[in-house]
Amino acid sequence: MICRIHAYRRHLWKTTAPALFAALLGVPAVAADPLEQVATAEGASEARKGGATTEVLRETAMVQEEDETEVEDDPASSATKVVKKPKDAAERKRNSASGKNDLFRPDPSYLSQYAHEEQVEIYGGKFAVDPPRPPIEIGRQQYTSGMFEPSGTLLGEKNPLLPGLAVYGDWRTAVAYNRNNGKDIAQIATRLNLDVDLKITGTERIHAFFTPITKDNQFTRYEFGGRDGDRDFTEEFDAEPQTLFFEGDLGSIMTGFTGQEQSYDLPFTVGLFPLFLQNGIWANDAILGGAFSLPAKNSAALGLSNFDITFFAAFDDVDNPGILGLNGANNHLGNLYGVTAFIDAFDGYIETGYGVIDGQGAQDGTTHFLTAAYTRRYMNTLSNSTRVFANFGDDPDGNSDGVAIISENSLVTSLPSTLLPYGNFFVGFGNPQPLVDGFNAGILKNVGINFETDALTGYPKLDDTGSNTFGGAIGLQYLFNLDQQIVFELAMVQPFENDGIGTQEAQYALGMRYQIPIDHAWLFRADATYQIQQGVEDNFGIRTEVRRKF
Repeated sequence: MICRIHAYRRHLWKTTAPALFAALLGVPAVAADPLEQVATAEGASEARKGGATTEVLRETAMVQEEDETEVEDDPASSATKVVKKPKDAAERKRNSASGKNDLFRPDPSYLSQYAHEEQVEIYGGKFAVDPPRPPIEIGRQQYTSGMFEPSGTLLGEKNPLLPGLAVYGDWRTAVAYNRNNGKDIAQIATRLNLDVDLKITGTERIHAFFTPITKDNQFTRYEFGGRDGDRDFTEEFDAEPQTLFFEGDLGSIMTGFTGQEQSYDLPFTVGLFPLFLQNGIWANDAILGGAFSLPAKNSAALGLSNFDITFFAAFDDVDNPGILGLNGANNHLGNLYGVTAFIDAFDGYIETGYGVIDGQGAQDGTTHFLTAAYTRRYMNTLSNSTRVFANFGDDPDGNSDGVAIISENSLVTSLPSTLLPYGNFFVGFGNPQPLVDGFNAGILKNVGINFETDALTGYPKLDDTGSNTFGGAIGLQYLFNLDQQIVFELAMVQPFENDGIGTQEAQYALGMRYQIPIDHAWLFRADATYQIQQGVEDNFGIRTEVRRKF
């Protein structure tokens, strides 16, 4: 501060002294060098901590630098004048370009053709993991780089064709020894999942899914041991598609037909398509019908930054074991109508929905289904999803009425991406049910690894109906360096009323799972569970599985 005051005093003396002496001696004062005045004024401006004066003086200095300055005598008086002669336009342009080059890096130089290798260097030399390619891939490949041939415009110049056919999937084979509900079987089982994807444009495609060596949730297998094993090879075959649907976006289609950009997006699907809602808890089935969505909406009036709404309907292949019976025997006797919404609100994520199954013929009657879920993280410590499911209908015995509440929790540890302690808890009243489920699973299928089967060997699970029971699962999941997984879990189901639907006795289970990729195409998995069931024989299962992705 003292130095700045002294600088300011020197500035005052230097700028006022010439005029003072000129007045005393009776001679004209000579103007000081403008650049020197600027430099001195800048030092003084720091003492005043004022940015505006400094910037104005700097700008004045820059303007003066751009013009030539000459000193000449004024014939009308004895004073000396400073005359500024502007530079010509060409010289100003040269100086301006020179100053720009000093301040900015050179513009990038682009090659005549796109070079994928050079673009990789932009991201520090990182490169994409090369996944296994589909065994059948015709036309435009997916997830590839490089220059492409011009696309066709059959559907319009603004919705160009990107034709491509791909067949991909996985092949699972497992060896297991299971004791499940009194049956003791050792077997090797296999299943093949085939996806057939025909791309038409960037938003339109036809998709089909086949399980050719699986039928009615029974898998091709050889039972080689156990007291109930038949020591025989059983082949299951089913050539019918499990899904077959067309999906697209009406906005893109109309843009192509009209040549005018549409102001809306309206994705839709028709056919035998998969319906998967609430992580598969509320809906996990392929239904024959259609659906459309209103995506990425917002409402300032309601304070909603983002929400989606989806409407769906089905007129066949509606699987609800509690309403229409097991194994899809009556899945053609019910019509399904529903709506679901996904909303970002209240510092979290909301998922809600309503559905109704209208029974036909022998299954005459109407059953309503409601669901709501709220997910958020609290104090950067606890992640929670609370889900509510309810159903009620015309069944005079009340077997179509039920409510279930599921709370899913995980702790945020010092290794938030790899070390995940979790605790999931539930309570159910009456006969809570999913809206649709093609695998005969109950409302508790995702509570823990002890509540899910393997969809291959008949691996045992705890009672997942949630009918007049409470319980949950606590476990620890560790993902190492995101290259393998191990899970340990304790689980319990405790009935509080004998309703003849779910378990009548308490059940307890200890389970574990281990998975590791062998390479980009092969995966190894192992599971084990032991389940204590009061009043009946205990369940247990141990299995290993190899999966080949292609």
